[in-house]
Order: sequence, then C-alpha cells, then structure tokens
Amino acid sequence: MRIDIVSDVVCPWCIVGYKQLEAALHATGTQAEIHWQPFELNPEMPEDGENLSDHIVRKYGITKAQSDENRQRLVEVGNELGFKFLFTDSSRMLNTFKAHQLLHWAALNGREHPLKITLFHCYFNRERDISDDEVLANACVEAGLPYEESLEILESEVYADAVRERQRFSIGSGIQGVPAMIFDQRELHVGAQGVEGYTTILNALASGAG
Repeated sequence: MRIDIVSDVVCPWCIVGYKQLEAALHATGTQAEIHWQPFELNPEMPEDGENLSDHIVRKYGITKAQSDENRQRLVEVGNELGFKFLFTDSSRMLNTFKAHQLLHWAALNGREHPLKITLFHCYFNRERDISDDEVLANACVEAGLPYEESLEILESEVYADAVRERQRFSIGSGIQGVPAMIFDQRELHVGAQGVEGYTTILNALASGAG
C-alpha cells in the first residue's frame, strides 16, 4: 500500500498522526510505502522565526494559558505513542522551506523517511533550529546522506521550484490542513485519526470497502 503524508516538520499533529498510523500498520500487519509530501504551515515566517507561544496565540487567537494547555496535551499524547515533545519558553516556530528542499533531495536518494523522522526529533525533542544550514546538514548525515552535498543543495536551491510545485499540487487538490494522508492515491483523510481510526481505515481498504 502506498501512503502519501502531506505534512510540515513543525506540525506536532503530523508526527502524532504518523505514530498513530505506524501503530495501526503494525497492528494490522499492513505493508506500506510511505511518501512525505511538503506543506508549509507558515511560508512567510522570517529566518529568525518567532517565539512559539507568541505565534500560537497570535495565529489562532487563543490565550497563553490555552496554548500551554494544548502543548501539555501534546506531551501526554506523545508519551502514549513513544514520542517526546519538549516545549520550553524559548521554543520557536521556524521557516521550513529549506528542510523541504532537503527532503525532496533525500527522496531521490531513498532517504526521505529517515530524514523526515530525524527532523521531527531535531525540532520537537532536541530544540534544534531546523532552519539553520548546519543543523539541517547534520540531520542529513544522521539520515545517511552526505554533509557537503546537503550544504550544496541548500546553497543552490536546486529543488526549490520542485518543492513549490508539489505544494501547489496539494493545495490545488483541496488540502488546506495537515496531516493529510492519501491511501493508495485514492482515499484522503485529514487530521490525526488515532490508532483505532487508522486501523479501521486500513482494514476497510484491505477488504475493498474503502
């Protein structure tokens, strides 16, 4: 089964959704080929980013207390799925366009999935600046890609247009929120569905009911 996941690496519900899907795949014994598709939550985010709490309060019109409560819920959900979220007062929302360019390149070299997971960890539980070239290059090394070439990719922006085109395709297909998962290029589900939800989806597709 092919599963395309439209997501951003600074989207906490994207890694939550993936971990839920991963558990459902294991529970159902489903073999899947995962493809990550780019989506920028904040394409206009400046290079130095923005304080995460300030960003959430401003963007969604909620209070700081509500923002803190939402993040605590994410920590609890992450713990249940074996993924650690580390949120601090200095956590920042970052621009992810560079990361998506490297993910495009990684896909061409069969290393997209390990790089995506590495970037999730870098951002959410190591509090690394994933808009920084050196941080990104080191993440590439961790995912099995060459350091110097990753820096060259970032400097040349050779895959910038390809990333933009893939993003336009997703938006043009009606995807406005992430995570958005497309199963076998025919069935779309938006938002983290939970382990039971994904299990139901996978079983329905396996039986031909999806």
